[in-house]
Amino acid sequence: MGMADVFHLALERGDLQDAAVAILPGDPGRVGKIAERFDGQTQLAANREYTSALGHAGDARVVVCSTGIGGPSTSIAVEELAQLGVRTFLRVGTTGAIRSDIDIADVIVTTGAVRLDGASQHFAPLEYPAVASHDCTTALVAAARNTGVTAHVGITVSSDTFYPGQERYDTVSGFVPRHLRGSRDEWAALHVLNYEMEGATLFTMCAANGWRAGMVSGVLVNRTVQEIPDEATHDQVEDAAVRVVVEAARTLAAG
Repeated sequence: MGMADVFHLALERGDLQDAAVAILPGDPGRVGKIAERFDGQTQLAANREYTSALGHAGDARVVVCSTGIGGPSTSIAVEELAQLGVRTFLRVGTTGAIRSDIDIADVIVTTGAVRLDGASQHFAPLEYPAVASHDCTTALVAAARNTGVTAHVGITVSSDTFYPGQERYDTVSGFVPRHLRGSRDEWAALHVLNYEMEGATLFTMCAANGWRAGMVSGVLVNRTVQEIPDEATHDQVEDAAVRVVVEAARTLAAG
């Protein structure tokens, strides 16, 4: 397969060395930090929001590839990695919790996502659930337990926007459309744990194609307390989520 076949990621099939598991952070800057947690790493490519590396997990290989923010760019990364042979996708990122019993630097392992996005509808109708793979969810929960990280397991809202879709008023206009006002409290009352921006697209796309997907998010802020994260805890939050996803990826890559 030539580069033109997956031109967004700028990768060829041989680059992946038969890797069937991928870790998907949003931020290109996190790729190297994740890959270095493996036994060895190989830098692969960098094009637009897509930076990639290969983590060496014993005899197996795990791709680490950034997706950028949101469902549309995530769908491109997943599609092109699948063209190269990947069949298991683990999203890792940071998140804002919306229930009061969740602490900073805990992680949330998502079982299903509210489809408050548009991209997932290009893969299946809204009646189709955005659910994680049981294998991936089980591996992530076990990894959290093994690494001493407190995990909350449950439902996430995936929004296409960071501000109005997550009912944030700290914008230039301060305006949130009527149908989204009060939505944060409503989701919390429905026992939704957090907001993020990629899960619904990832889960719907992978389930519809028969691929495995899971997601773990480090809790950067609890929005029942404050809106702005504390910069001093950022590294701790990122470390917790990365430890969990790397251990889960090792487990899944080993078969």
